[in-house]
Amino acid sequence: MSNEEVGREQEYVSMLYERLDDFRDQASSRLAEALRERPGGRPQAHTERQATAAMYTRQLARFDAAEDGLCFGRLDFHDGETRYVGRLGIFEESDDYAPLLIDWRAPAARPFYLATAASPEGVRRRRHIRTSRRQVFQVDDEVLDLDASAADGHSGHETLTGEARLLAALSAGRTGRMGDIVETIQAEQDRIIRGEHSGVLVVQGGPGTGKTAVALHRAAYLLYTYREQLTKRGVLVIGPNTTFLRYISHVLPALGETSVVLSTVGDLFPGVRAERTEPREAAHIKGSARMVALIEAAVRDRQQVPDEALEIPFEDDVLLLDPATCEAARDRARATRRPHNQARPVFVREVIEALAQQYADRLGADPYAEDPLGENDAPGAGTNLLGDEIIDDIRRELRQDDGVLVALDDLWPVLTPQWLLSDLFADEDLLASAAGAAGFTDGERLLLHRADPHGGRAADGMWTAADAPLLDEAAELLGEDETEALAAAERRRRQRIAYAQGVVDILTRDMDDDPDILMVSDLLDAERLAERHEDDDDRSTAQRAAADRTWAYGHVIVDEAQELSDMAWRMVMRRCPSRSMTLVGDVAQTGDLAGASSWRRVLGPHLGDRWRLERLTVNYRTPVEIMSVAAGVLGAIDPELELPRSVRETGASPWSLAVEPDALAVELAAVAAREVADLRAALGDGPDGGRMAVLVPADLLDDLSRDLEAVLPVATTVGEDPDLESPVAVLTVRQSKGLEFDTVLVVDPDRIIAESPRGLNDLYVALTRATRSLGVLHTNALPPALRHLEPRPAIPELALP
Repeated sequence: MSNEEVGREQEYVSMLYERLDDFRDQASSRLAEALRERPGGRPQAHTERQATAAMYTRQLARFDAAEDGLCFGRLDFHDGETRYVGRLGIFEESDDYAPLLIDWRAPAARPFYLATAASPEGVRRRRHIRTSRRQVFQVDDEVLDLDASAADGHSGHETLTGEARLLAALSAGRTGRMGDIVETIQAEQDRIIRGEHSGVLVVQGGPGTGKTAVALHRAAYLLYTYREQLTKRGVLVIGPNTTFLRYISHVLPALGETSVVLSTVGDLFPGVRAERTEPREAAHIKGSARMVALIEAAVRDRQQVPDEALEIPFEDDVLLLDPATCEAARDRARATRRPHNQARPVFVREVIEALAQQYADRLGADPYAEDPLGENDAPGAGTNLLGDEIIDDIRRELRQDDGVLVALDDLWPVLTPQWLLSDLFADEDLLASAAGAAGFTDGERLLLHRADPHGGRAADGMWTAADAPLLDEAAELLGEDETEALAAAERRRRQRIAYAQGVVDILTRDMDDDPDILMVSDLLDAERLAERHEDDDDRSTAQRAAADRTWAYGHVIVDEAQELSDMAWRMVMRRCPSRSMTLVGDVAQTGDLAGASSWRRVLGPHLGDRWRLERLTVNYRTPVEIMSVAAGVLGAIDPELELPRSVRETGASPWSLAVEPDALAVELAAVAAREVADLRAALGDGPDGGRMAVLVPADLLDDLSRDLEAVLPVATTVGEDPDLESPVAVLTVRQSKGLEFDTVLVVDPDRIIAESPRGLNDLYVALTRATRSLGVLHTNALPPALRHLEPRPAIPELALP
């Protein structure tokens, strides 16, 4: 494209940036005005200023997000109309507010992604504008008028939109962070991104089809289209691990959206961090829907009836709490069908009533009352002479008596989900009782049992990712202790009143004591002022939602959704009662034993047939050479599964290298050093210089990470939360879910397969992480699906980059 065309676009883009700067200055001034303290004024003014400040803060965040790549496209129509497309909408300051730049999510921008030579939608030419910061450095044109393009010697594109721009983005080096695809969205992706927000949409797509990018851009589109609705309720995005969340964390902010909560399943229960690991077999059992019956049984077991009467010292007497009274109280509490903690007051009331009546009978019996049956000779066996007020006093004293409280806590304790499950898994008797009632085998029970290293304290460090859905299920069955919640609410109310009283005192402190002067206290007392500010909350929607287990999100997006267990699905469904969800995944990549073998099986219990399926069929990430290798593994998993069609070739054939087991670390370091050097030669030494992953069996992770780092300092030694900022990352296949790298080395594929009953699925994932090249190092014979790989000779000497 001529320099003249680039210059014309530069003038227009510079004008757009000037307008953006004007908007930023206006928003900054209004934010400062909203934050300025003002004495006095209406009581609700503080809340209004907070809302105004939050609005302008969000505006500034969107302006900052649009700074890089503000305008990236232009549409020229047959009727002479021209539309520029970019990251946000900019309009003229005139009566008609003519658009200068159309937000990529607006309906008017759709032809930029959908128009083809076969179906141009009125578009004559589509121009891709490439910028660096505020500088235009390249423009690429697609002429969609077939007659005109033939006359001009151009060819129209009928399959890929912006093919040159797309392939350039795909060929660029990975940076350890996911980039947005707002400039290169393809037609099949656009259809899903802009799909109806209500209902459950399942997006099935193989490796490299852009499932994650589609899901995130769909979140941005929904927040743009239904902003008022979704900003209040927020959007929840669930990913497979914290590394993945960090990898995608800047995509939505770069698109100008911040009303989003990012979480793993393990961190979805507020206040709990899932940091502990456990065997796959244990996680598989915990993911089964059968755990519902086990937790229900565990709750019932904590609602006890003693085998014999309990002796409870009270005042100068000893009261007897017999099994029949406890059983009747328990039955009445259970009959309410309330959660355990909310049914407890009924149990307590019945027990207190029985004890109060027993004590009152002893204390206030009339020794001279007539005994018509003549059966009681002892004094105190006749009619009770105490009044209702005295018996009420007895009830109050019983509720405060330490001995009574201890007995009540033993028979029907107030439980938190953490206490219930920590006791259950650590106590063999409790676990045996609940597991037996739920039909678990002895082997399954042994897998669930774990000693509590915290001595009965439910510490955060004891939880695994599979425990979070169980905690959520327990929370549903237990409910909150309303007594404590009400008491806490009352304490907060009194604190607000005390603060408000201080405000009123300050406002009236210097006023003359003149009855003719109208004061603040004449119009508004401290209690009413406190009520005005009762709902004030400085936290954002995302912050409030993340801290509230019962929060109902406006939309939920689940990435790698095939990995969720039955119990995890129950927890996720509670987060979105409206069932407005987008689920993206690939059942061929299911690695978790509790994960999905089909969408119908996992969604049927919650949705029946009330969900719709869309498919992504084009592989943008993985080149043809690598997918031809992965195809053999996919066929071994299920011959009926379809391989996505790759759009590019690299000319680099995947290879294999046989090594001796005791030389694995040295050979791996040599190969990794060579691959890093090749990446640097191709992409440079900067932050965009590419990334390489070494994917290893889980039992080799620690040793190979340590050995590789010793000879290749740029490697990343990883734990459960690996870092992708360094050029080389050593990961398990599970840690690599949803990620992509320029080069991938797969170590001992036979051991990866042997690690799990779904080992072939894991190998398929490992083979499809690369965008450029793939190598396989093996100490045993290659699996049948990989035996056609081209052998590569060992590197004679270790060559560090």
